[in-house]
Amino acid sequence: MMISNVSVLVANYDRDIDFYVNKLGFKLLCDVPVTSEQRWIRVAPQHNASTSALVLTLANQQQQHLIGKQAGEGVFLFLQSEDFWTDYQGMQTAGVEFLEQPREEIYATVVMFRDGEGNKWDLLQPKNN
Repeated sequence: MMISNVSVLVANYDRDIDFYVNKLGFKLLCDVPVTSEQRWIRVAPQHNASTSALVLTLANQQQQHLIGKQAGEGVFLFLQSEDFWTDYQGMQTAGVEFLEQPREEIYATVVMFRDGEGNKWDLLQPKNN
């Protein structure tokens, strides 16, 4: 078994597809209408679609307060990089909102950023320990 999808609550499908595709460089795997208001959308990093896919889910009224806060005040998702500085600079150029300067931790080079809905992510490159 493996975790294949993670639901991300969004307010606007097209705006969030734009964020993932044009700012993070993900690819759009599918965009299928489910109902007149819902779509099944999967995006994933360019080179790892099998294990890192996201499902963007339009929030209903009961979920509205969770948009951008799916992990409370903590980091929601971790985007692992094989070339931290190139990915960081590309994301900066694309307009991703970083919440800090990159830092060296014992386990990784890491920086926190927000997605299009305000969820916190870490971009990180693990150290070879």
